[in-house]
Amino acid sequence: MPDENPSPQIPRRQFWRGVQAILPILVGVFPFGMIYGALAVKADIPFFPAASMSFITFAGSSQFVATQMVRQAAPVVITVLTMFVINLRHALYSASVAGYVRHLSPAWKLGLAYLLTDEAYAVTISNYRQEGSQGNQQYFFLGAGLALWLCWQISTLLGILLGAVIPESWSLDFALPLTFIALIVPSLKERAGITAALTSAVVGILAYAMPFKLSILTAALLGITAGLLVEKKR
Repeated sequence: MPDENPSPQIPRRQFWRGVQAILPILVGVFPFGMIYGALAVKADIPFFPAASMSFITFAGSSQFVATQMVRQAAPVVITVLTMFVINLRHALYSASVAGYVRHLSPAWKLGLAYLLTDEAYAVTISNYRQEGSQGNQQYFFLGAGLALWLCWQISTLLGILLGAVIPESWSLDFALPLTFIALIVPSLKERAGITAALTSAVVGILAYAMPFKLSILTAALLGITAGLLVEKKR
């Protein structure tokens, strides 16, 4: 017998579809968040600022870089500017999903913008391309984003709490580059992305001796420029 009132169930169904879609990714996100929390402790960042960064910024890669720059006593302006450049990719994500959320209210758009991360974007844009924007697909976006947000908050808090009891001999500095490599390499499929990654890697190595970790900012800017030039030429 068909459901006499199916419409109230649609948002809930879409929400849990989004949660289910991102669950496999959370397996990798959880240890990533714990590593951030532990590194924040090693950088002598107090509990509240370290936890607040996960809540306010909610961007793993820039949080890692910011933690490293705080540990190196980089100026605040340089740290903020570096985080801004690293997070510029979110503007591209926003442009990509803009057409699918144009009909939503400003409150919906603000909420989804806050939840728009690398992992949430990956599953959401795939769903939008398959299903379109009809049928309460924003609840799929919401489910994926909230599941990721909750996983990130819990994992970073655990990392902060456990980081205080990790011996200094367990150096976690190596975890930062290894984590980035694991995240980036599988996504390098187009010439522009490969060019940007290689350019950033080479510049980062050559400019490593720059003060205040400016090598990170320089590598990011030149990598983005190289990738855009290749994309424009194509």
